Amino acid sequence: MDCVFCDIAAGRHTSHRVFEDEVAVAFLDARPLFPGHVLVVPRGHHVTLTDLPTGEVGPFFTRVQRITAAVEEGMAAAGSFVAANNRISQSVPHFHVHIVPRNRKDGLRGFFWPRTRYSGEAHAAEVAARLRAALER
Repeated sequence: MDCVFCDIAAGRHTSHRVFEDEVAVAFLDARPLFPGHVLVVPRGHHVTLTDLPTGEVGPFFTRVQRITAAVEEGMAAAGSFVAANNRISQSVPHFHVHIVPRNRKDGLRGFFWPRTRYSGEAHAAEVAARLRAALER
């Protein structure tokens, strides 16, 4: 398997690490939105959030929470954007969370894609029902 994030976690590929333990590794994104943009990856190779074993979700996101606070404090940011992609727009097929320091009027406009609306209450109710049904499976 050829995975740059596995190589970074194992120390076989250089990175600017900001955190590491037995659960996760965090390092600066090589192409940051802003200085201080960090990626947090689980040590094990899991392609998406849904592949991350249930027992690892809590410990992993505890690290994400701690690193988010450090990014905000260390970069003197007013807040942060925390996000993950699953397959689509996932440039490296290894689950990772982006932590981006944010300040008002920093140039980012909400999400990075156009927002829409439901065509009406019936459409919203139909979508909500489909999601509830998927959760029951």
